[in-house]
Amino acid sequence: MRTHDLIVIGAGTGNALVDDRFAHLDVAIVTEGPFGGTCLNAGCIPSKMLAATADVADTVRDAHRHDVDAELRRVRWADVRERVFGRLDADAKEGEEGRRASDHVTVYRGRARFTGERRLTVETESGPVELGAGRIVVAVGGRPVAPPVVADSGLPYETSETVMRLDAPPERLVVLGGGYIAAELAHVLHSAGSHVTVVEQQDRLLAQQDESVSEAFTTIVRDRWDLRLGRELTGVSGEPGDLRLTLDDGTELRADTLLVAVGRRPNGDRLGLDAAGIDAEDGRVTVDEHLRTSAEGVWALGDVSTAVPLKHVANREAEVVAHNLLHPGDLRTMSYDAVPAAVFSRPQIAQVGLTEQEAREQGLDYVTATHRYEDVAYGWALEETQGFCKVLVDRGTGRLLGAHLLGPQAATLVQPLVVAQTFGITARDLARRPLWIHPALTEVVENALRALDSTAS
Repeated sequence: MRTHDLIVIGAGTGNALVDDRFAHLDVAIVTEGPFGGTCLNAGCIPSKMLAATADVADTVRDAHRHDVDAELRRVRWADVRERVFGRLDADAKEGEEGRRASDHVTVYRGRARFTGERRLTVETESGPVELGAGRIVVAVGGRPVAPPVVADSGLPYETSETVMRLDAPPERLVVLGGGYIAAELAHVLHSAGSHVTVVEQQDRLLAQQDESVSEAFTTIVRDRWDLRLGRELTGVSGEPGDLRLTLDDGTELRADTLLVAVGRRPNGDRLGLDAAGIDAEDGRVTVDEHLRTSAEGVWALGDVSTAVPLKHVANREAEVVAHNLLHPGDLRTMSYDAVPAAVFSRPQIAQVGLTEQEAREQGLDYVTATHRYEDVAYGWALEETQGFCKVLVDRGTGRLLGAHLLGPQAATLVQPLVVAQTFGITARDLARRPLWIHPALTEVVENALRALDSTAS
């Protein structure tokens, strides 16, 4: 058995955990997939690079709104794909080569399984390797799931990890699911020329968003995508390239490509966690506030353990774990009190804190205010008639409970609201104490805060 001071299982955020502070340790990184993990290779980075390209294409299509005569001839998908993945694949390769060149890091390629307390077997190409360490970090991420009706059909389907590398945009794409991954990839492929049909069991898209955002988004994209809401997929037949998809109301859809985007699950179920005494539920590793597992000397971070599977959350968890590994007598805790999130579709969406339906269900005493993009000067400049900022504030304290934006630059505009919620800044102070640039789009946030009921402090 080969022994190390520290083993990190996973080369995504787990790899980023190991910096120069660990140079005095003998570190092993075990990975089955490419360096950089899902985010770099099949998730947030390529999807946003493609979404930015889709935004450019849509800007050309909509140029007439600004009295500009322009024509979009085509999106050169093969060139776009090469630009995106040519860069990202090189980054992943460079990351692995850099680790292999290190004098204190050993890289093992293969799937790891626990065989005992802080002991692993790694199935490498040259055979199994037995490893042990004083400390282990589990950071193996998650994977897309497919419902049995699709998985058992024997017919091909795409997921978020494969669809962005297709040779060409599908002519007829059916997207199963109505969450943020479905919304972003539907935006990308519709802008690239695909006819998009979305099948979603809920009555509206992005149902986990604030109800105002979800309802508005569903209304807006209905003109672009064929929406089959409140429907369930009950059958998949046909042949590759000519799929027949049957819904629970008897409707049959035809598609050359099916994209399954119904959710992801943690990869803990692949690790043999029981052998190491690591508690988990449905593959999600259980951790405490310091990100320690139930097994002595084993930590976990990222999508395999967090209830908030976002890359920026994983990055912060990596900072906490790194500190705690290096300073066991001064442990830090991980906070999830003000976690922002964004959907890079069109329109863009961002949020932090509670939705109005959550505040209502919790019986909170709150007030809300909404300000529309079209009611600020830069909204005029953008000819933006659909976007808005909505804020929820505790009536007694004036502190922000939640904030939701729909429209251009939403993922940027939400940040001052994240800061306010993180530091307990009241809505009134945030609105009145800083100077807000006129006529920047940030005025939509300022004016939403100013519009709050006077009973909110």
